[in-house]
Amino acid sequence: MPITVTAPEGVLTEAGEREILPRLSAALIEASGATGNAFFTAIVGGTVHVLPLHRIYAGGANRPVVMVELKLPNVGLASIEARNAFITAAAGIVGELCVPGHRPENTWINIVNAPDGGWGIGSRQYSGEALVAAAIAAAQ
Repeated sequence: MPITVTAPEGVLTEAGEREILPRLSAALIEASGATGNAFFTAIVGGTVHVLPLHRIYAGGANRPVVMVELKLPNVGLASIEARNAFITAAAGIVGELCVPGHRPENTWINIVNAPDGGWGIGSRQYSGEALVAAAIAAAQ
């Protein structure tokens, strides 16, 4: 389940650039109720993109927005409460890992769901049911 963080240079601290993805991954795993599940943990990952400020826009102007985009199958974070838990945790993580003065309204979190069967690992297509079955099997 890829997490993409896009931030302008100088907004995340040096430690923040290193720590943001592991911490967001842990927040996703926890919000999903999958702490300790080897299958689920292994399919959470992502990238951090640090761009020059002049390449980050909001409202048609350069603005120091940190964007967190989570892509997951439609069975992931299935409830409003689970999505809220991830968004709340992600906003807190970004806030902690940014330089002083980063404003909360400059943190955007977006959750994108793939349709059933629109998720794959390697050459294997997973339905939501198959992903749940694999996660349950890993928990036993």
